[in-house]
Amino acid sequence: MTREYHPLSAHRLQPGARHHQPGQDAERVRVDSPALAVLTDLRQIPAATIDPEAPVDAANRFMIRRGVRLLLVSDDERRVLGLITSNEVLGEKPVQFALERGIKRQEIRVRDIMIPCGRLEVLHYADLIHAEVGHIVATLQHSGRQHALVADMGGDGKTQTVRGIFSASQIARQLGVAIQTTELAQTFAEIGAALRS
Repeated sequence: MTREYHPLSAHRLQPGARHHQPGQDAERVRVDSPALAVLTDLRQIPAATIDPEAPVDAANRFMIRRGVRLLLVSDDERRVLGLITSNEVLGEKPVQFALERGIKRQEIRVRDIMIPCGRLEVLHYADLIHAEVGHIVATLQHSGRQHALVADMGGDGKTQTVRGIFSASQIARQLGVAIQTTELAQTFAEIGAALRS
């Protein structure tokens, strides 16, 4: 039996309508909420990736457009080669690299300043099943990083796959902590204050 489908009613977009941003409607969490409630799950949200040969300034523009501060650097087969954050792009690293090589900033590529795969640490997805948001905040604070990658094992049981990303700023938003600065120490101070209140 064939089911009949009727068209839905179309309406005019109202003047001044805005578009959603990732995390805009993120559910409120508490420090004892499940850690997975604050995970950006790459099975549900496409990873923000960039080619290693892309110019550094293109990486910055892409981060701004996507509303993220971290890009996975990957090849055409989705292999993670490293990552680049807004700290690498906007910090001293590009300036130092350009001075050492005697090149202009426009000539710097993502591969030149990214954190290579061999230096990346990940949390195992299986360890998060019983973890709480407080564990993730403590982990980020202990590592001194704004982000933590989460990996799980592929279907073959041998190959790791980056499954998700924890972000200090995303966690703060979901905890209801207003962050006024992107500096790490301030972020954790604000999260800590919210957790104690």
